[in-house]
Amino acid sequence: MIDASFTAHAGRRCQQRAIPPMVVELLERCGSERRCGQADRLFFDKAAKKRLRQHLGGKRGLQLIERWMSVYAVIGDNGRVITVAHSR
Repeated sequence: MIDASFTAHAGRRCQQRAIPPMVVELLERCGSERRCGQADRLFFDKAAKKRLRQHLGGKRGLQLIERWMSVYAVIGDNGRVITVAHSR
């Protein structure tokens, strides 16, 4: 698991896009990862949703955060969250 801190830019994006830091923590814990330039992109795909469902204790837990399933985070090689956004 990545224990990331937020850049000022990422903090602003979380606020502007109404993405709670808890969602980034869940991405770090359960999300899938893809290398993107000199950073890693964390996102919820089918496998990640399965891990998340187990982590949250079942279907009900997953339903509580359904609105953020399209969120992704970009984590730099230094371990800091660079940005967060909603996928299109």
